[in-house]
Amino acid sequence: MNKQTILEKLKNHDLPSENEIVEYKEAKTSFDMDKLGRYFSALSNEANLQGLKSAWLIFGIRDVDKCVIGTEFRRSGNLNSLKNDIAAQTNGGISFLEIIESEVNLKRVIVFQIPAALRGIPTSWKGFCYGRSDDGARALSDEKRDRIRNQGIESDWSAEVCDNANVYDLDPIALSVAKKNYLLKFPNKAAELESWSDITFLNKAKITIKDKITRTAILLLGRSESEHFLSPAEGKIRWILKDSSLTEIDYQIESCPLILSVDIIYNKIRNLRYRYIKDGTLFPDEADRYEPYTIREAINNCIAHQDYSLGGRINVIEEEDRLVFSNLGSFIPGSVERVIQEDAPEEKYRNRFLATAMFNLNMVDTIGSGIKKMFTFQRRRFFPLPEYDLSENRVKVSIIGKVLDMDYASVLARDNSLSLEEIMMLDKVQKRKALISVEAAHLRRKRLIEGKRPNYIISAKLAKEIDRKAEYTKASGLEKAKYFELITNCISQHGDVNRQDVNRLLWDVLPSWMSDKQKNTKINHLLAELSKDGKIENTGSDFRSRWILSNNPS
Repeated sequence: MNKQTILEKLKNHDLPSENEIVEYKEAKTSFDMDKLGRYFSALSNEANLQGLKSAWLIFGIRDVDKCVIGTEFRRSGNLNSLKNDIAAQTNGGISFLEIIESEVNLKRVIVFQIPAALRGIPTSWKGFCYGRSDDGARALSDEKRDRIRNQGIESDWSAEVCDNANVYDLDPIALSVAKKNYLLKFPNKAAELESWSDITFLNKAKITIKDKITRTAILLLGRSESEHFLSPAEGKIRWILKDSSLTEIDYQIESCPLILSVDIIYNKIRNLRYRYIKDGTLFPDEADRYEPYTIREAINNCIAHQDYSLGGRINVIEEEDRLVFSNLGSFIPGSVERVIQEDAPEEKYRNRFLATAMFNLNMVDTIGSGIKKMFTFQRRRFFPLPEYDLSENRVKVSIIGKVLDMDYASVLARDNSLSLEEIMMLDKVQKRKALISVEAAHLRRKRLIEGKRPNYIISAKLAKEIDRKAEYTKASGLEKAKYFELITNCISQHGDVNRQDVNRLLWDVLPSWMSDKQKNTKINHLLAELSKDGKIENTGSDFRSRWILSNNPS
């Protein structure tokens, strides 16, 4: 069914009975958020298993007889915020395709269109996967989980043999580097390696299969002119340099052998020294913007997990204060939070043969530990944590090379009791990203944040503890009455003021987290409220305001 079909069936009272991809709930006044997430996961997975694009959850319908009873769920609005709440707890940030409010017999119903799980990746909610059962959403069975997981791992592109390729299609310098890296990983093999031929080494390092050259061998060690063996896939890394306006000012493309290209791309990155704003003795005077391990790990992860069947390139984009690494293909573990929490090797790999070879050549850690190390390095430097964007069937990782928020950095520096999961929550606060309700509740309970959703700030208690009282006041702003008093006092002293006068008066005392657009909107609301209450009036026009005190204050 598509959206038009489901709405027509609603109108004509011709709804299908509940099944694996259609669920009805009365939700007369409210509905538990965690339960909603479990149904989202269950219906998404069932749609995948049936080869459909969508599943449907409908509020305001009695499931027994499909009678329309109506729902008051979030009648006051905020339906769209559900998309963010769901995306924050699902793997890959997957969320509703559409949330449609409709009316049947003068009764309100809400139709949630849920996307099918991605090929090879079950949809999870808070790290757990669910499926439909007779009486609701239950843990996804092992059989169903395996059916979905095996969709994306039916064959290993990286293990395919390249017909007509031989050891002479490999770059001798790359082969020499591979042997040195292998010994770094397995120093006890030094004596044996001396007696191995090149092809014996390649077999032992699991780069070739029974003397035959694989795509992995060409990708990592092949001469640049041997890339044709990978066609139509590409074995390329593209470095792009952008200025402060995000205009491209330089680029370079490197091809096989990627074991050497990693160093070339690494050396293109301008890892300049970053001077910290000193805060007592918390920070050194300066440090490299990026931890070398983090750069190499991010590039090598792109190589190991790229979906080469999609025919794209790996990108490394260098911006003024961050590096952005991207590769094509879904994120097999599902969510970064799961990788951090479990801190264990993934059971499934897109390019298992390639990942094993790169591990043997000391290029990558097993998935999980390498990602967690990247987070830990950023934490130790008091920098923002790596930011993952798993949308549009690609993995994009942003590494920020500076302190964004000194309050946040001071928390990390002085509170060693914070878990990495809590730091990930606080990292959202400093980046002005939405916290889901359970995260906000946890940080409030620990008295780490305050403020109204979504504009949370570091709490007053914590600001006092880390001696950031002035910064707290700037971030929190003043009470509304204080803004009203400033405006009316200014008008009283000068007789009248225009909008530019009001902007200059309030701009620097509005919360520091606000953008220019948000500050303008806030001032609009303050003036409108004073005018509505009869305290001030505009004797000018909408475009040329002239505010005076009202002669008839209420």
